[in-house]
Amino acid sequence: MSDRAQQALHLLGLEPVAEMLADPNAYGFRPKRSTADAIGQCFTVLAPKQGAQWILEGDIKACFDRISHPWLIDHIPMDKPILRKWLAAGYMEEGVVYPTEAGTPQGGIASPVLANMALDGLEDVARRAAPRNQKIHVVKYADDFIITCASKEVLETMAKPAVVAFLKERGLELSDEKTRITHIDDGFDFLGFNVRKYAGKLLIKPSKKAVLSFLKKIRGTIRANIAAKTEDLIRQLNSKLRGWANYYRHVVAKKAFAYVDHHVFQALIAWINRRHPNKSARWKRQRYFRSEGRRNWVFFALTRDGLGKATCLDLFQAASVPITRHIKIQANATPYDPAITDYFARRAHFRRVSRLAWRGMAVSS
Repeated sequence: MSDRAQQALHLLGLEPVAEMLADPNAYGFRPKRSTADAIGQCFTVLAPKQGAQWILEGDIKACFDRISHPWLIDHIPMDKPILRKWLAAGYMEEGVVYPTEAGTPQGGIASPVLANMALDGLEDVARRAAPRNQKIHVVKYADDFIITCASKEVLETMAKPAVVAFLKERGLELSDEKTRITHIDDGFDFLGFNVRKYAGKLLIKPSKKAVLSFLKKIRGTIRANIAAKTEDLIRQLNSKLRGWANYYRHVVAKKAFAYVDHHVFQALIAWINRRHPNKSARWKRQRYFRSEGRRNWVFFALTRDGLGKATCLDLFQAASVPITRHIKIQANATPYDPAITDYFARRAHFRRVSRLAWRGMAVSS
């Protein structure tokens, strides 16, 4: 606890420096930024008809485990003896201490900031490597990034070699398996989203891999609770469904939401049939489903509210989440810049109003 407290204390001094030096379009592990901002930047640079057509999908091999310690010690502006101790502390697994010769401390409070600072400058390097008319843009989230360009050849012969050299200096390298160059008409996956142009129109959706992976987890939860109370199962599922839908609520996700709801319903039917193999279909429907407004077959459980009054706990529907536009954070905005304090206050107010409006829609529906 003492070590973590020391890291937190040093982070208070390091994070403002890191924020002022950060790449404008880096969004991972930074205050007031999210994946929604990264995806918003993807839309900004790729949606125009005359936008870049080629994308380098970059993935850094074991980034957090391989960052060069000498590079960090030479370039991170903080107490050097303390930093050396952090980096050399190692980690413990099953009672055995393993020393670390590279990478940022696993689970360390300051580790994300150290990794971000090691990758700062990537955007500038990529831009300088190619002519200005090549529409070079970098969108980075932690160790995942994309680089857009008007020409595949420029990406292969100029931008990518510059990035490789930049990473090598820091003890890092691109993953050959996950790094590829893709045309926007073929689309690419980034942070769980699929970004692709259809007949010249950019659409961003939940990726197929992300949808299938989520459904696999949901089915696992349902199978693992074969003997659980219906109320307990619904609470577990609602938490997962609501969180997943909220993550994708800013993109073209209505079909994906309906697809998820349909397959969750099928998984619940199988769950009911395993619990009651000898009961009739009518009995099962009356026991586990009810109608609410225009909705039929609402999976529910009887429970009591905080006042002890009987009420119904319904399964959350992903499709009930409205699609709302996310307003991307300004590229150079940071909460440590006093000149734009009002900007963050207005942004926070707008988000509160949006959440209240959504809750009102949910109650009325």
